[in-house]
Amino acid sequence: MLNRISLRQMEYFVATVKYGSIAAASTQIHISSPSISAAIAHIEAELGVQLFVRHSSKGLGLTAIGGLILNHCEDLLERSSRLYEIASDSSDAIQGTLRVGCFQPLTAMIAPEVLFGFSRAFPMVDMHMEEGDQETLISKLHALEIDLAITYDLQLNDDIRFEHLATLPPYVLVSELHPLAQQSAVTLEELAPLPMVLLNLPMSRDYFTSLFTKAGVTPNIVARSRSEEVVRSMVANGIGYSLFNVRPRSNVSLDGKRMLRVRLAGDNRPMLLGLATYKPMKQSRLCNVFMERCRAYISDHYIPGMSAASFYDPHFVPPEQ
Repeated sequence: MLNRISLRQMEYFVATVKYGSIAAASTQIHISSPSISAAIAHIEAELGVQLFVRHSSKGLGLTAIGGLILNHCEDLLERSSRLYEIASDSSDAIQGTLRVGCFQPLTAMIAPEVLFGFSRAFPMVDMHMEEGDQETLISKLHALEIDLAITYDLQLNDDIRFEHLATLPPYVLVSELHPLAQQSAVTLEELAPLPMVLLNLPMSRDYFTSLFTKAGVTPNIVARSRSEEVVRSMVANGIGYSLFNVRPRSNVSLDGKRMLRVRLAGDNRPMLLGLATYKPMKQSRLCNVFMERCRAYISDHYIPGMSAASFYDPHFVPPEQ
């Protein structure tokens, strides 16, 4: 079950029972109501059961099977928390400085829950976060300026160890008024002549253009930016479509315009999200404990701040780990 239902989803379910409603749980644990609802719906769909009976006047009532699942979730969460307690109570308690690099487009979604959630759990840890593009992060690993990086599998040398945690296939982002907005899927051949806005980060831009090269076509790039939010705003304003792998839960640009995701048809290389470390550098105990947290919080079924792949591609099946 733990491979398909995340600890975070269990926490949302348990909090809903504890506080009596999704709205109350949202207020208490500072997580949006849609995120909690999605977590509960995922557990119900995954197990094929109904956790709550929804009464119009009395709110949520826990079903009999929901009560049994609640007990197991509470037990699993308690055992999970003991891993940190055991580590923290040992003779060499979890403390020290941890330097974590994070690929820039991922940082806003992953850092609050994964990085700073870890530092809250271990107050004696001095967390240092470094944002950057792939080229910058790999350079900092080589220079021993960071202990590890949460990033993609782009152009990694043999001296970089990469642990795959989640798969992020590419998709097409368009404005709600774009001619492709009503299509369920689109090919690279259809996209090639249309205006494109490119995320212009080192290695990332090569990855996106390589998808077109493999298909034997050339994209019509009309605008570029190193900022994913600038690219999203240009897309929302109809300047062109773009390709992305990250899946922010919000489909609204910073200037308030709505965008839509369209599945990219064909056999396209996905981005692999994971942990990159420098092989010659021995990992500290602190680093290994943090990597365990990353494994618990990042998977094909849950990535903090992101929509599920099925949100835009119902045919996506995560690869076997």
